[in-house]
Order: sequence, then C-alpha cells, then structure tokens
Amino acid sequence: MNHNKQTAYIIEHSSTMASADMHVVLFPFLAFGHISPFVQLARKLVAAGNGVRVTLLSAAANVPRVEAMLGSSAVAVAPLSLPRVPGLPEGAESTAEVSADGAELLKVAVDGTRPQVAALLAELRPDALLFDFATPWVTEIAAPLGIKTLQFSVFSAVAGAYLMVPARRQVGAVPSAGDLQLAPAGFPPSSSLATVPAYQAADFTYVFTSFHGEPCVYDRLLAGVQASDALVIKTCFEMEGPYLRYLTAQHGKPVLVTGPVVPEPPKGELDERWAQWLSSFPDSAVVFASFGSETFLPVAAATELLLGLEASNRPFLVVLNFPRGADVEAELERCTPTGFAERTKGRGVVHTGWVQQQHILRHRSVGCFVNHAGLSSVVEGLVAGCRLVLLPMKGDQYLNAALFARDLRVGVEVARRDGDGWFGRGDVSAAVDTAMADGWEGEGTKWKEFLMDAAVQKRFGDNFVKDLTNFVRA
Repeated sequence: MNHNKQTAYIIEHSSTMASADMHVVLFPFLAFGHISPFVQLARKLVAAGNGVRVTLLSAAANVPRVEAMLGSSAVAVAPLSLPRVPGLPEGAESTAEVSADGAELLKVAVDGTRPQVAALLAELRPDALLFDFATPWVTEIAAPLGIKTLQFSVFSAVAGAYLMVPARRQVGAVPSAGDLQLAPAGFPPSSSLATVPAYQAADFTYVFTSFHGEPCVYDRLLAGVQASDALVIKTCFEMEGPYLRYLTAQHGKPVLVTGPVVPEPPKGELDERWAQWLSSFPDSAVVFASFGSETFLPVAAATELLLGLEASNRPFLVVLNFPRGADVEAELERCTPTGFAERTKGRGVVHTGWVQQQHILRHRSVGCFVNHAGLSSVVEGLVAGCRLVLLPMKGDQYLNAALFARDLRVGVEVARRDGDGWFGRGDVSAAVDTAMADGWEGEGTKWKEFLMDAAVQKRFGDNFVKDLTNFVRA
C-alpha cells in the first residue's frame, strides 16, 4: 500500500471518528458475494443512527464499485494494496476476475495485507472489527489494541451449522464425503437435513481441502471463530432459530443476528427491451431463471433447463452466464438444443450478461423465479411475490434450498438423482408446474409479509446495533 495514501486516509477521517459513539471496521473477503453483505451491514449500521461510524476495507481496485454500492459518504472505504502472488493475474483484486484456482491465490494475497491492516487498526483504534472467514489473523492484531472482534458470516445459519462446527472434526481427521452425508452430532432433530445426497456431500469436501499448502476454508473459519469474541449472522431466530442455537452451543460464543437483508426497491425503470417483451404476457405468466453472477451451469445442465422450460409451455426468460474468459457465444451455442430457438420463438428468450433482476422480478407478468438458492436471490424473489423453484449448484446453496423449500416451505426443489445430482427436463418442468399450480404457494405469502414489514426490519436494525453496542462496551 502507498504509505502516503494510507496516512492521508487516516488524517482525513480521524477527526470525524473521534466524535462518533462507536466506530466499526468491516473487512470482507475479496468476492462481491461477500462484499455485498458487508456493504448491506454497513448501511444498516449507519441507518440505525446512534453515532455509529463505519470503515470498510477492500482492495484498491474495488473501492469505486464498493463506494457506488454504498451510495453514501457516511461509510469510509479504506484501500488495501495486494502484494504480488505467483500465479495470480496482475491487477486481479476480486474473485470476479479470476478462475477457481485464482480465488484460492486471492486468499494468499489477502494474507499479505496483514501489515497494512495492522497499521490501519493501530491508527483508527475502532471499537469493533467484523471480519470474514478468510482472515482469522486479524484477531491477533486486534486483541492487543483492545478491539472486539466478531466474525461475520455471509452464509445462512443452516450452512454454518451443518458444515462449520467443531463436531465435524472432533478427532482432527478430515471428514470423508460419506461422513458429510450425515448431519454432525447434536444437529437440530427438527431439521430436514439429517442426511444429504452423495453428490452434495462430495461437493462439501471442498471446505476441508487445502490448496497451495494454505489452510482450508474450514480451518480458516474455525480459527477465526475460536479467536473472536462473537459471531454475527445475517439471519433471524424466526427463520433459523434451531440452527442459531446449535451454533451457539457448538462454538460457545455469543451469536448476534442482523436480520435477513431485504433489498430496497430498485431505482429507475426497466429497460425498454425487457419491459416491452414482458408486457406482452398476462399477469404472473412468465418464468424467469437466473443463477447469479458466479454460479455457472454445466453445459448438459443448462440444456436440460432450457428443454424443461420449453416443456412447461410457459413464456420464459433465462439468464445464463459463463466463467471469466469463456467464449460466451460458443458456450451458449453448446447449451442450446437444436431447433430450440425456432420452437420457442415469441415466448422464450435466452440472455447472457447482467440484467435488472429486481425490476424483472417485480414486473406484473413474472410469476415464477428459478434460481440457485443464493440467499439474496431467494429473498429478492420472495419480496417480489414470485413462486420459487430452487436449483442449487454448489456448497451452501444446497443447504439453503433445504431450509427454504422444506423447513420454511417457500419454494419447490428440482428433483435430482442422489448419486450424481443429475436432473432432466422433466424434473424442471414438473417443479415449475408444482410451483405455479393454482392453490400452491406454501408459506411464501407469510414470509413475504414478514420480510416486508417495516416495523420488523426496524426492530432487526435497532436490536442489532443495541446488541453490538452493549457487547462492545461490556
């Protein structure tokens, strides 16, 4: 990091921070799927008032985008300079710019910012530091400075409870895929997750796998939890009470909840292209399928998805994205069945790239949302009033799908083969038919009203700030 820039940052902000009642520093991992929840938390802290000041740390190249996401100068963003790491592309400062292996090297680069983070914390002297799974070492810096450290999980409580607890590794051995098919000891008996299919358990082994000789995700996270003063999770007891209580018991640490983050209504208007096309269909007729910016369907899976939506005989809009560096046109051609465009002309569109997801979900003609069970996507679909079809592709998405579809009854999971997770076009169309059937909406309306209740959201924000303040001042 440029020392002069860092000094200027500290001088510029020191006078305002000195008068604040509480100063909180946030340090997310360099993935926008992690940065976004930290940004949402920053906005919640500032909106609650009570003199809370917030500083967010990120790689220098991410700062303009982070500031745009914050939409307010009330949160300061401090830049970090990533050291060069062999194998990591020069200038890459988020997972959006690298391969899966590059994401592992980003963790090494973040570890290399330790001296910069230490200097910032020594100058800023915040009351609390909320950090991500990747940087347990911040607790060693913060403790001598009297800074309270809290690990902020951007994942659901059910994901942490199933995978990231001491019971998963009681004797130090790395759990096998077979071990991971079974819930850990003491897991809530009320859960629908006593067991998971073999293909999901095989995917879960990633969190116990070391890359480049570095600690695995599980070891980084557990080290941070054990050395921290508390955990923070973006959920609530109404939705995940049993899992929160289990995490508290497993870790022996206080667990603070922020409440689920509900997106603000989108600004501006929907692009004319989509507005005109969607408006040509009746209310709640269209199926919208989208899987986020960092979840990619294999070619065979994307093909079956498209054929399943064709077989549903409903109008549909599908967004398919591909890994960085892929030949998008070639990949799209590989995914698209022969004759598909002609057969679905006028009622089906396949798009690649960014779309105004919230605007589309809230359009009167969109009635069903097929998604990957990412937390933000599920909440966006719920508050938009869409029926949900859940097609998770990796990691915590599988556990989120079980939480929402089985525990909370707000969606329909696409049926899959236990051994390898294969699903066919018939499974997709059947899930859409079930979700869209007259009289079926599960508990979606109940949870939509809960999430959209302004008094509930205010209570979540006020209680979290009060609990954090009390914890820091204790």
